[in-house]
Amino acid sequence: MKYIVAIIRPEKLEAVQAALNERDIYLMTVSDVRGCGRQRGYTEVYRGKEFQVRLLPKLKLEIGVNDAFVQATIEAVVHAARSGETGQIGDGKIFVLPLEDCVRIRTGECGGQAIGP
Repeated sequence: MKYIVAIIRPEKLEAVQAALNERDIYLMTVSDVRGCGRQRGYTEVYRGKEFQVRLLPKLKLEIGVNDAFVQATIEAVVHAARSGETGQIGDGKIFVLPLEDCVRIRTGECGGQAIGP
């Protein structure tokens, strides 16, 4: 089992969800987050004063998958979250972590069966 964390642009959420659904991946948690990377923010003028916006709004997707779905999940997120053909700075990152165990609270199922349908 793997725990996949993807940081994406907020406007790409629907496309990423659709791409995951096509590959039978439905379970995820989505959080609003702020962060910076190579974009390093931008300058904005508000009421005549200029200020630097360093932390940009992003979405964090957390997805637990069985090993058989890891590559499909990564491919779906990369394909749907990328801007244009070659992508742009700020499209996001995907982190793949080992997932030691998972327990479905309702039934008490453990491991891959708790993640699966």
